[in-house]
Amino acid sequence: MSAIFWAVFLTIPALAIWLAHHQAWAHRLGVVVLCYVAGLLVGNFGGLPVAAVESAEDVGTLAIGMALPLLLMSLDIRRCSEVAGKAMLSMLLATVSVVCVATCLYFLFADGISEKPAHLAAMAVGVYTGGTPNLAAIKAGLDIADTDYLLFHSIDTLLGGLYMLAMLTVGIPFFRRILPATTAGTESAEELDLEESYQPFLQLENVPSLLATLCIAGAAVAAAYGLANALASVFGEQTLSPLLILVLTTIGVGLSFSPARRRLKYAYRIGMYLIYVFCFAIASATTLDMLAAADPMIAVFTLAAVLGSVIMHALLCRLSGVDGDTFMVTSVAAVCSPPFVPLVARALNNRGLIFAGMMTGIVGYAIGNYLGITLALILSGS
Repeated sequence: MSAIFWAVFLTIPALAIWLAHHQAWAHRLGVVVLCYVAGLLVGNFGGLPVAAVESAEDVGTLAIGMALPLLLMSLDIRRCSEVAGKAMLSMLLATVSVVCVATCLYFLFADGISEKPAHLAAMAVGVYTGGTPNLAAIKAGLDIADTDYLLFHSIDTLLGGLYMLAMLTVGIPFFRRILPATTAGTESAEELDLEESYQPFLQLENVPSLLATLCIAGAAVAAAYGLANALASVFGEQTLSPLLILVLTTIGVGLSFSPARRRLKYAYRIGMYLIYVFCFAIASATTLDMLAAADPMIAVFTLAAVLGSVIMHALLCRLSGVDGDTFMVTSVAAVCSPPFVPLVARALNNRGLIFAGMMTGIVGYAIGNYLGITLALILSGS
């Protein structure tokens, strides 16, 4: 990818930050939403060449890889662990929801001959508890047709982008209204103003600290990638992505206990800037023409699985007393996968939920294959 496209991916978030600080409408939307909308517009109407759109995913992967250890090392993990129990309960409810909804959809679509409904149910459960690695593993485990897998994955990618946009805009006030209020973890206006200020990035005296922070992030990614590759050679290539997320999370949590991390006072802000880059890059890779060749059955099944499981999850959380912020973070971890957790946590002004959301997402990675394949085998034999 040329230097021009790198410049676009790295500078659009800076423009979004400037707008959020100088325009009331942009401030109300927030930087995350601005980057997401800008990415969708550029990816679909900006005339980006195919190579640039494909490279956007690589930019997003690199950005989130460097962001995760920086965000996690800046947290007070002991304080964050206070909400972990409720987050795990919410993840359990999300898992129950998608299994129930996928099973119901199977019986609606089953014709007694084709295996496709059972395969769709398995893929829905796998991807909406874990993520794309689970989807690929289930495809291989059940010998799902390439066309069905590719269409499901394409539609899921598009729906995931639309789901994130909805959650970051109308979802936050809606779910905070219908679910119990969050009792801990939110940040004060003073803390948020401080964290949203990127003026120190332009001051020469801060360059050594910024470079040191980036070097630590780069070293964390390199170490995590090397270890994840070594483990994947043992457990299988399809485990590389979840193993990489797991190792990066572990490194970030480990660094959070180091007294030296307090000297890296810009770690969180650099991490969030990389999250903004991730938002723009991933959104620009989400194109509407993904639906051009979609099988109506797969499209309806996937849409119903997402909407049905989110609605059921919200109802179960309300009955169980799970607060709105915890629901939204764990819902994003389940539907979109762990790397998207920091986005919604930032939009909620509740970064204390990043650790809990990441943990629930990793649990989803661990159980997604078992649940998906087991459900398909049970339904196929019913």
